[in-house]
Amino acid sequence: MTRPFRFGLQVAAAGSREQWAERARAAEDRGFDTVVVPDHLVDGAVSPLVALCTIAEATSLRVGTLVLNNDFRHPAVLAREAATVDLLTDGRLELGIGAGHAAPEYAEVGLPFDPARVRVERLGEALEILTRLFEGETVTFAGAHYRIDGHTLYPARRPALLVGGNGDRLLQLAARHADIVGLTGLGRTLPDGQRHTIAWRLEQIDAKVKLLREAAGARFPELELQALVQHVEITGDRVGAATKIAARVGAPPEVVLASPYVLIGTVGEIVDALHRSRERFGFSYFVTRDAAGTARIIAALGRGGTA
Repeated sequence: MTRPFRFGLQVAAAGSREQWAERARAAEDRGFDTVVVPDHLVDGAVSPLVALCTIAEATSLRVGTLVLNNDFRHPAVLAREAATVDLLTDGRLELGIGAGHAAPEYAEVGLPFDPARVRVERLGEALEILTRLFEGETVTFAGAHYRIDGHTLYPARRPALLVGGNGDRLLQLAARHADIVGLTGLGRTLPDGQRHTIAWRLEQIDAKVKLLREAAGARFPELELQALVQHVEITGDRVGAATKIAARVGAPPEVVLASPYVLIGTVGEIVDALHRSRERFGFSYFVTRDAAGTARIIAALGRGGTA
């Protein structure tokens, strides 16, 4: 069954409660399905789980984290916080979590920045704990990173769980635990802690989806696949726009033009590209940071994205 399109808007900061709520109301008016908040200790980002409650109070949208850094919170504590947010938002939470990637943030607050292998291993333990708690178990767990002795979650809730990233080990975890898999198309984090190498070639994305399919097995049809869009630009000159982006990210323009992580062209061209991405990769959920341009795309697809 082909999933309908969904669209999320990622927002990170605002100057007041009313400004924050107004951004959420504007997103709802523009046809977005979700508003999601990142998790960074730098660059003026708000605390995500707290911020989601205001968004949910101001709108009927689903709300989410995209994504929480697993290393910043113990999974048992996170489970309680997430379950509470899900309760207070009437079941509208999409709890997104990842392994963490920005070394400067860790350094700024004195946290050790372990190798990726260790961070993903720790995320795997956290996901096991979270899913067992969400399913109502009284959990006892002894791993390399966490120990829990007979803990039960209150309030008893199971929010939708999103696991986001792009590495093979992380995607294997997502295949086993997540309801939504958030693919970023991003590779190694560069020294500034924010920019990345990219993995936008179609064959690279094919390989990631194949890995997910094999790791998920019979549950693969249940997974919703999300793409984090890095650039939206409505223009009559797709090649010119792609050439500028290509120079910035170090990829050939033809790779940029074909990538589902970049939406450039006329509205009609972008709509066609979204359909191709859904057909080839299974992407039906797109998150952007561009409210106005994405709103034109949503309008062209029709509310609910069934076009």
